[in-house]
Amino acid sequence: MFSRTLLAGAAALALFSAPAFAEDYLGGAVKSVDIGGKEVLTGANAMTLYIFDKDAPGVTNCYDDCAVHWPPLMADATSKPEGDFTIVDRTDGSKMWAYKGWPLYYWFKDTKAGDITGDGVGGVWHLALD
Repeated sequence: MFSRTLLAGAAALALFSAPAFAEDYLGGAVKSVDIGGKEVLTGANAMTLYIFDKDAPGVTNCYDDCAVHWPPLMADATSKPEGDFTIVDRTDGSKMWAYKGWPLYYWFKDTKAGDITGDGVGGVWHLALD
C-alpha cells in the first residue's frame, strides 16, 4: 500500500513539475514559447517573430529589401482577427498578421528554432513578446 501511494505521489509531482507547453494562437499559426526566460511569439515553424519600431499600429512600413530581410507573417485572404491578433493590409493587396496592432515579421538570419539574432538589429527591431 505504501509503495503504491509513494508511486502515485511521485507521478503527480512529475506531472506538476513538467515544463509548460507552448501556447497556440490562430489555430497553431503562432505560438508563445519561453526563450531565455521571455515569452516570445513564434510562427508555426517555431521561428521567432519580431516587431519594427518604424511601423505604426495597424500599418506596416517594411517593403522591398526590408521585406526580403524581414519576411512578414502572412495571413491568407480568409483569415479573421482573433483576440490580440489582427490583420494588416499591405500595399500590394496581401495581408499580414499583427499582435496588439504591431505587424509581425521573421528575420532571415535566424536559422533554427530559438534563434533571436534579429533582436535589436538597427535599434529598431525587437522580439515580439507575449
